[in-house]
Amino acid sequence: MPAGIALGEITIARVIEMISPFDKFEFFPNTTPADWHPYLDALAASGGYDHASGALLFPLQTYVVRTRHHTILIDTCIGNCKRLARRPDWDQRADDRYLNALAAQGVRPEDVDYVMCTHLHADHVGWNTQRRDGRWVPTFPNARYVMSAKEVALAQAMPEPPTPIIESVLPVVAAGQAQLVEAEFALDDSVSLLATPGHTPGHFAVALSSGARRAVMTGDMMHTPVQCHHPEWAARPDWDAAMASSTRRDFLERHCETATLVCTAHFPLPSIGRIERAGDAFAFRPLAD
Repeated sequence: MPAGIALGEITIARVIEMISPFDKFEFFPNTTPADWHPYLDALAASGGYDHASGALLFPLQTYVVRTRHHTILIDTCIGNCKRLARRPDWDQRADDRYLNALAAQGVRPEDVDYVMCTHLHADHVGWNTQRRDGRWVPTFPNARYVMSAKEVALAQAMPEPPTPIIESVLPVVAAGQAQLVEAEFALDDSVSLLATPGHTPGHFAVALSSGARRAVMTGDMMHTPVQCHHPEWAARPDWDAAMASSTRRDFLERHCETATLVCTAHFPLPSIGRIERAGDAFAFRPLAD
């Protein structure tokens, strides 16, 4: 039986492709051992840190959202056969785990109505496409792929776009399945986008509502629960660190002490929880998985 969280008439489930290690000082280059010390035991207890290797452990996952009208995927992880040599654990993958996990949720590729890409980094667009007969083709043949018009335009203007753009984004555009949107976009009265720029120029979060119940999927606006305590911590991949920090703090302030479920991309499982105030900053309180 497919698992998920009920949000009124919406259900939210997670499909996990893998758990990936990241060096904390490479990923957060302006931090020190003393900065991390107060948080590592709790982070390790939640599955988000490995004391032996000193690595942060990030889930790479898709959110499967079902409304009364649509089956929606938010972000699509790494994908198979993708050339990602800088990340050996991502490079040229060839397994059925992701599609099997979708199937376990009762979702076949042809069932998906919308794919929402919070941004266009490799670990959020990989299963947008599959290699078939020597070509990259959309994995979800009946879906509209909602992407930032700004980010696609910037990618198309590059003399040599990054490999993930070539393999996982431009083929969707060429197939006519891309729905390029501005920051403020509503699919219907239950699914809309929130502009959350900084990590990338057109980064968006996905807001879900059903009656009085609310949830929001954050994408890479934040990567670890420690950033709730320290919204100023910039991640190396952030396009504009100051903007990303401001966006993060504004988001945390807006959702602090509310009933809104915050669905994160890379926080330790179950990755879903609520924001609480913690002194001058914030804390993430996960739901029981």
